[in-house]
Amino acid sequence: MKQISIQDLKARLSSVVAAAESGGTIIITRHNEPVAQLGPERSPVHRGALVGEGGLRPAIKPGTKIPYLEVLLEDRGRRNV
Repeated sequence: MKQISIQDLKARLSSVVAAAESGGTIIITRHNEPVAQLGPERSPVHRGALVGEGGLRPAIKPGTKIPYLEVLLEDRGRRNV
C-alpha cells in the first residue's frame, strides 16, 4: 500500500487516481497519520445477459382467495380495492 499526504495528493491527484484505478490502494495521511483510503471501484455485481428482459408478474393469481387478505380488506373497510 502506498501512502501519500493530503498536500501531495492535491498536487498529483490525476496520477494517484490512476494508480487506484489500476488496482492499487493508497492511504491518505495528515501529519503522517492515516485519515482516508483510496482504492479501485468495486467490481459491479455480475448480471446475466437477460437482465431487464423479464417482466413483472403477480405473486398471487387473480381470483385466489387468501383468508388473511380478506380479513385485512375487511378491516380497511374495503378501501383501496
